[in-house]
This record gives sequence, C-alpha cells and structure tokens, in this order.
Amino acid sequence: MSPFLRTLFVIARRDFLSIVATPTFLLFLLAPLFMIGMGALGGVGASQLADSARGAGRLVVIADPGDMEALRDADDRLRDALPGDRPAALELRIAAANTDPVAVAQEKGRDTYAVMSGSLAAPRIVEREAGSRSGRYLALLATEVLRNRAAGAIAPAAPRFESLTRGGTSIAAQQSIGFGAVFVIFLLTLLLAGQSVGMLAEEKGNKVIEILAAAVPLESVFLGKLLGLLGVAILFIAFWTAMAVGGGLIAMTQIDPAAMAQAGAAAGASAPPAVLAVAPATGWPFFIGMSFLYFVMAFLLLGAVFLGVGAQASTVREIQMLSLPITIFQVAMFSLSTAAANAPGSGLATIAQIIPFSSPLAMAARAATDDAKAVHLLALGWQAIWVALVVYLSVRLFRSGVLSGRSDWRFWKRSAGVATAAATAADAAARR
Repeated sequence: MSPFLRTLFVIARRDFLSIVATPTFLLFLLAPLFMIGMGALGGVGASQLADSARGAGRLVVIADPGDMEALRDADDRLRDALPGDRPAALELRIAAANTDPVAVAQEKGRDTYAVMSGSLAAPRIVEREAGSRSGRYLALLATEVLRNRAAGAIAPAAPRFESLTRGGTSIAAQQSIGFGAVFVIFLLTLLLAGQSVGMLAEEKGNKVIEILAAAVPLESVFLGKLLGLLGVAILFIAFWTAMAVGGGLIAMTQIDPAAMAQAGAAAGASAPPAVLAVAPATGWPFFIGMSFLYFVMAFLLLGAVFLGVGAQASTVREIQMLSLPITIFQVAMFSLSTAAANAPGSGLATIAQIIPFSSPLAMAARAATDDAKAVHLLALGWQAIWVALVVYLSVRLFRSGVLSGRSDWRFWKRSAGVATAAATAADAAARR
C-alpha cells in the first residue's frame, strides 16, 4: 500500500474510533427514536384533532315527513358509491312553519356545512362556502330522490368487477419511489454530514492539525477524515436497518399462521393471477444498490464542503455563520431534485442530474423511473471528480490561509489592510 493510502486509512480509523468509542455516540445513534417519538405524538394529536373536527360537522335537510325515508335511502346509496372522503353526517329535520335554515346553519355546538330546505324540485341550499362540496352533495341528494320516484322502484345494478391483470408498475408509483429515495438520501445526509464541520476547527485549536500537516500530506488528512465520517454514517445506517429488519421479523412471529393462511386463501380465490407489482424501473436490487452509492457520493460531497468550512473557521460562531449558507444551498438542491423526480425526462431533470450537488439525489430518482443502467456509472464518475475537486480546493484554502501563518486570508481583513495602507500613503503625501 502506498504511503498516501496508508496515511489516509490511519486518519480514517483514528477519526472513526474517536467518534464511535464515546458515550455520546450512543445518544447520537438513538437520536431517531426521539425524532420518531415526537413525530408520532404530533401525528396522533393532529389525527385526533382532525377526527374530532370531522365528527363535529354535519349536513342538515329540512323536509316534509313523507320525504324522510326516501332521503335516508338515497343518502345511504350515495355514500356507498363515494368511498374514501365521504360527506359529513346527514341530519334530517321535519319542516315547520318557523324553521329558518340560516338560523339552523348558525347553531352553536356543531359545524354546519350546508342546510337544504323547501321542495326537492327547487330546494334552497344555505352553505358556509360558495360552491362547496357539501352544497353540491345536497343538490345531488335531492336529484337522486326525484330520479328514483320518476323511474319507480328498480333493482340495483349487478356489475361484474375485474381487476387489472397487466403487469408492471404505474408511472406514478415509480415517481413516488424516486421521491422517497430523494427524501431519504437528503435526510440522512443532512443528519450525518454536518458532523464534519467542527472536526478541523477543534484540531486547529489544540494544534493537532499542524502536527499532522507537518508529517503527512494534507490531502490524505482531509480524505481520511471524510472516510472516517463515512464509516460512522454507514454504521448508523446498518444499525437502524438491522433494527427495522429485526422488528419486522418479530412482528411476523406475532401473526397467527392459521389466520394468515385463511386470508391468503381468500385473496387467492378472489384475486386475478397477475397483479400490479410495485417496483422501480431498474429493479429493486439495482435500485437499492445505486441509492446507497448515491448516498455515499452525496455524503462525500457535502462532507467535503463542510470540512473545508470547518478548516477556515476558528470559533463556533464562525462555524455557524458559514454553515448556514451551505445548509440553505443543500435545501435548494433538495427542492431541485424533488422537482426532477416529479418530472422525469424533462430539461429540469437533466439540469438536476448535471449539477454535482444535486446529481446524487436526481440520479437516484432517475433509477426509479428509467431502466437505463449504464448512465449511472457515468454519473458516479462525475460525482467522484467533484469530490476530489472540492477536497483539493479545501486543502489549498486551508494551506494558504491557515498554515501559512497569515490571518489576512479573509476578504474583509485584506480589504481593511489595503484601506489602511492607502490612508497612510495619503497622509504622507499631505505632509509633503
């Protein structure tokens, strides 16, 4: 092994162990539990709030006693034909001489979305919002009652339903898979790559980086730190993958085999022999492998940028100020990749695949919708070139601005020095 590679792996092992072999790493490893717990609590609260809001809503029909049964039957038929997000509960009231639909709509205690009164042939509908879905439903309900009365009592239709037997995955499902890959890679990169920003700043403070720079090439130091952080990220992903697989296996052992066999037999008796299989265009094994490689490239790209920022910063405040624009830029790249995932094959998708910092995310989305495989090798090579370029620029800036002993590498300090020199020269000329 060449001295450069040997030094690189020594630095990577040193940084990997310095992070993993600490008690705080356990808290970092279990951080997703707190995130999932808080998200679950927020989701449960939002779901309960939405359910209570839906339960409090109603539609009111003020009609004659003879129309009550017909309205109730028509409402049952329409709700059976409208699965999913059904209208609010229907409340029937017997019409009286002093019943005001506006007053009914403004009653406290429950949200009233629409009130229908008058004859069914020309009903009056008072609705909370103009052109609302609730008002249209009440109009449809009156029409359904009149249509049934005009046609007489007829037997309901007996349709024969057939499931789609064509194989393959829909475009919308593949785009959803691509968006999921973009989101997961972005989330993991945002969570794991930010650790690199403080590594060199800490070693600059205790003079360790100067000892390393005097003994080994700086390029091997930077690449070694990136590989050490990548090892930490892979360990993080492997831990949670193992936890997810173990949880799935435990959940499968809790299922009654007899009930599963009975459900499978019922499904086999009613389902067609061929069903839609949800899968990316390149297949699950290739897609998962390429998504992992694209995560590695995205991590190395962003980690190299953060490492260069940490090499230039001297204090925690400078680290925070310099990291914020990079994080904003990363979110912009995520937005661009998301738009590319929703428009595969478009010019916007091509631009996102070419820009190096959005290329890993956009190419992962492309692997879900395009079955071409050779293009991914080209994309990985393109991204690797940019990783090397970012590391090279970070090393040059660190060497010229920090290790040279000068403190005027910053633009504002250099400008201040130039302004001071100009003022001194002007004073000398005035004395003459």
